[in-house]
Amino acid sequence: MGKSLRSCSFCGKDEFSVRKLIAGPGQAHICDACVSLCAEALSQEFPEFRRHAPTVLEDLPEGEEGNGISHSAASEPLVLKALSPTELKARLDEYVIGQEMTKKTLAVAVYNHYKRLVAQGICLSECPLASLEDEALKEVEIEKSNILLVGPTGSGKTLLARTLARILEVPFAIADATTLTEAGYVGEDVESIILRLLQAADYDVKRAECGIVYIDEIDKIGRKTDNVSISRDVSGEGVQQALLKILEGTDCHVPPKGGRKHPEQEYVRIRTDHILFICGGAFIGLDKIVSERIGRKAMGFGARKRGANDGIREKNPLARTQPADLIRFGLIPEFVGRLPVITVLAELGEEDFKHILSEPKNALIRQYTKLLALEGTALHFEAEAIQAIVEQALRSKTGARALRSILESVMFEIMYRLPAKKKAGEIADRVSITRATVEEELEARTSIA
Repeated sequence: MGKSLRSCSFCGKDEFSVRKLIAGPGQAHICDACVSLCAEALSQEFPEFRRHAPTVLEDLPEGEEGNGISHSAASEPLVLKALSPTELKARLDEYVIGQEMTKKTLAVAVYNHYKRLVAQGICLSECPLASLEDEALKEVEIEKSNILLVGPTGSGKTLLARTLARILEVPFAIADATTLTEAGYVGEDVESIILRLLQAADYDVKRAECGIVYIDEIDKIGRKTDNVSISRDVSGEGVQQALLKILEGTDCHVPPKGGRKHPEQEYVRIRTDHILFICGGAFIGLDKIVSERIGRKAMGFGARKRGANDGIREKNPLARTQPADLIRFGLIPEFVGRLPVITVLAELGEEDFKHILSEPKNALIRQYTKLLALEGTALHFEAEAIQAIVEQALRSKTGARALRSILESVMFEIMYRLPAKKKAGEIADRVSITRATVEEELEARTSIA
């Protein structure tokens, strides 16, 4: 008995009369023509669908009929804010304390990246670029410069990337490299990174192709050993190799609903040529590699004798990181080559912590001040209280992240009792946090733990 033809549940056309037939639960099917009609009907009734809803199989290139690749509806080009590197740096200063050289490096790299996109007509700018009269310059292609952030935990790597995307108003996605594995193994495919960016762009492919992706914990995918093994390193070197094409620029076929790929799945095609990738990691142990390189003992009668630990005595040996050091750490040369801009973040000190608590727009003390203001209470931190918080944060060795944890402990009892007192009409007009308050609350929380 022959196999019955599948047909569209809406218009009744069989699978040979349409370009694509999408299967649903049970025996339900819908063809590409009915999908287009549904999308048009939705866009007329709901304006938000005109930009956000992807249209399936629209204007398929020759030879791609029925291959399961989806194409998004045409959307208007992304219009970028006309911010110079100095203006970008000034905006970053409002949210990020310290790391002056890193902020300058990021501002220049990001400005040049989006200037490249505007020159190619991928994006528009509020301030148009000058026209080129030199014919030779018109033929020059500007390559993409991805960025590598090296710095200790809690130094502001993720905050810098997120703040840049917020300032530029472009789609932004954060991915964790530790969850990625080679295709076919348990874990996430590298394409899941692009899926997050597509979701951040409300499934607008044109906007997603102009976005920024931050890949955190990139140091965790380093080669585990220099010895060649017969077993595959599916979460280390294998991931680096899988990321090579995405970082450089390729056609990435992304399953819109996520999950592992399978032959009958629908895909959205995204070009990664214009996506800016920022990779960040703590690179624990890299400072020792750098110190060994710059602190090598000299040889010869006229050479000055240097100790092996001379480099370690430098304030921040990571500041002298070279690509060769990253390769020794465990990154493969091809991967390092696709991250040409390397910038190092310094470890935050006591004064930085004090500024972080009170100066940025989203300063932690300002956040708690707003929380209490919503209850009708003013909040005040004495200078000695701030000093006590900073001292505790320095002892924790986890960077700026320790500040929020400490403040949560200090403010816990107040935040717990204040709403009840307000309800009973016993609300205080002002709450002052002293050094004694900080020490008592931290001691109480420590004893409970």
